[in-house]
Amino acid sequence: MKKINIGITDKNRQAIAEQLSKILADEFLLYSKTLNAHWNVEGPDFHAAHVYLETLYNQQQEIVDTVAEKIRTVGHYVPSQLSKYLELTHLSEKALKKNDSQTFFADLLADHESIIVFIRENIKPFADKLKAEGISDYITGLMEYHEKTAWMLRSHLS
Repeated sequence: MKKINIGITDKNRQAIAEQLSKILADEFLLYSKTLNAHWNVEGPDFHAAHVYLETLYNQQQEIVDTVAEKIRTVGHYVPSQLSKYLELTHLSEKALKKNDSQTFFADLLADHESIIVFIRENIKPFADKLKAEGISDYITGLMEYHEKTAWMLRSHLS
C-alpha cells in the first residue's frame, strides 16, 4: 500500500487504530448479543421485541462495518478474530437467566452505556492529542446513537 499522507503522524495513526479496534470489539460483541436476543427472546411481547431487536442488530452490523473502515482509513488492518475481540472488548458475555425482553434489554442497556462512557473518554483525545478531528466527530455521532438507543431500552424497562 502506498504511504499514507493525511496529516496525522504514524504514531498517532497507530494510537487511533488501537482505540478504534477497542470500539470495534465492543460494537461486534454488542452486535452478537443483540442477534442472540433477537433469536431467543420469548414472552407476551415477543413480536414487538423481536422486530425491535432486528432493527438494532441491523444498525449494529452497519456500525461494525463503518468502524472497521475507519481503521482502514488510517492505514491499519482490522482485527477480525473473535478471540481478539474478546481481548479488546470492555463488555462481558454472560449467560442470562431468562430469555424475556426485560432481561435482554437490561443486558443490552448496560452494554450501550459502557460503550457511551468509553467513547466519551476518547472524543477529546482523538481531536486534541491525536489530531484526528474527523474521527472525533464520527465517534461523537456514534456516542449519540448509543445514547438514543440506551434511552429507548431504559424506557422499555421503566
